[in-house]
Amino acid sequence: MCLATATPEGRPSNRMVLMKGYDQRGFMFYTNYSSRKGQELQQNNYASLCFWWEPLHRSVRVEGKVQTLSGAESDSYFHSRPRGSQIGAVVSHQSSVLAHGREELEQRERELQQEYADETIEIPRPANWGGYVVVPSVIEFWHGKQSRLHDRLQYTRTGCHWKMERLSP
Repeated sequence: MCLATATPEGRPSNRMVLMKGYDQRGFMFYTNYSSRKGQELQQNNYASLCFWWEPLHRSVRVEGKVQTLSGAESDSYFHSRPRGSQIGAVVSHQSSVLAHGREELEQRERELQQEYADETIEIPRPANWGGYVVVPSVIEFWHGKQSRLHDRLQYTRTGCHWKMERLSP
């Protein structure tokens, strides 16, 4: 899914992230809290998501407030990941400049692979890594039409109810 965040000044940025789940709260993803997206969410906790299915000419757009998932949920997901992915999360200072190139990243990976060569030793989840949930306040379903008179259905949350409106293309 494409995740869009913005600075407090309204400067947007977007990137693809892996949706790891959804429930009655919203849509979940995990990342480094110190990354650009993590910093932007700390300063402005609103985001939008976009799911795109080109062969079907369909998309779903979600807007909402973002909340941090509990440490227990983040720990559970972190330890369900392949060991290499856990090491990658520890090694990467996501979005920071690699002053000495990729080699510094690969060197730190080799060091952690040695440190945790015994697979009975659990790799601790970094304090700056965990999950978020986008709590939807608006969801729009778009269905493309050859005529360009696309179908757009927008659902807006008011309390615990959803109001549906058809939008002009």
